[in-house]
Amino acid sequence: MKVIVDYRERASGIIRELAKHSIHPEEKSLVIGDFIIQTMDVNNNTINLCIERKTQEDFLNSIVDKRILKQLIDMKEQFQNQLLIIEGQGNLYSIRKFHPNAIRGMLAAIAIDLQIPIITTRSVSDTASFIATIAKRLEKPGKEIGLVAMKKPLSIKEHQEFIIESFPGIGPVLAKSLLHEFKTIKNIVSANEEDLKKIEKIGNKKAKELMDIIHKEYQ
Repeated sequence: MKVIVDYRERASGIIRELAKHSIHPEEKSLVIGDFIIQTMDVNNNTINLCIERKTQEDFLNSIVDKRILKQLIDMKEQFQNQLLIIEGQGNLYSIRKFHPNAIRGMLAAIAIDLQIPIITTRSVSDTASFIATIAKRLEKPGKEIGLVAMKKPLSIKEHQEFIIESFPGIGPVLAKSLLHEFKTIKNIVSANEEDLKKIEKIGNKKAKELMDIIHKEYQ
């Protein structure tokens, strides 16, 4: 694992703070982002995480001149993983005379439109701790996370209902209707589109979605 830091971050004291976590970053002049964490996944593929760090004041300034959007779009285009850290202990909405909706709108654009995670930290020390935590987490072999968490063992009947409910647009009531009509999951997945449409509340669109899920090859 390697951490690269923009040399202009030296003045913030974060390099000294990272050293407390046994991380000694390589200083470079970075065109995009303030930190880059490079490591390998369990399949020996390179992982690059680019981090943009902004103090609360700088974040607000970057909203005014639209700088933040360009920086994050560039980061999105050049790196497979991105993160924005907003650092400071103040109330972001009361630091300056900003309309709260302008701040909310920018945060929403970053998180929803650009799909870049946003982390808030209290101080340089907190930011360094967070970067160290991320770096160490990236080094660990990843575990595949199941799509659904099971709290207790299910009966066969509950398993059958659970499986059918996982199809798009199929809730508990419709799942029971399908199982009552076709008797088994095998019969449901073997049914044709016309058979499925005989079930109340399954129209053309829902029947086609089910056919696509059942019969299209896994990519």
